[in-house]
Amino acid sequence: MNLNEECMSLLKSVAGVDLNAVAFTNLVTVPPDKTMIISHVVLRNLSATAASAIATLGQSGDKDDFLAAQTLSNINAAGKAAILQPIPNATPVAIVEYTEGEIFGIDVTQAAGSACTCTVDVFGYLIDAS
Repeated sequence: MNLNEECMSLLKSVAGVDLNAVAFTNLVTVPPDKTMIISHVVLRNLSATAASAIATLGQSGDKDDFLAAQTLSNINAAGKAAILQPIPNATPVAIVEYTEGEIFGIDVTQAAGSACTCTVDVFGYLIDAS
């Protein structure tokens, strides 16, 4: 049984993501013959404050198609973590079905202002491509 295809699971964990560099970091690539649905992303294991950082989440060609600009002011010390996800409301949130070969990542659009790294965990599931 492949838990990535049978239930919501940790699809990928990437350590050492630099929140003090304005750059796109690849997190996970959709495997061949699969479609990837992402439910949420967790930033954890901060080395320092990320309070001044702003980041988006999405595929390399559309860096904010999962989440637009997220101000990370609430993770203002090592030892804090944050969940980043679309927030359901009265109208369902539309999300992207990422297809084979697409790269999902985090794009830091405003640096933290001082050295700061974290681990980024991507949660979701894979289904057979149609």
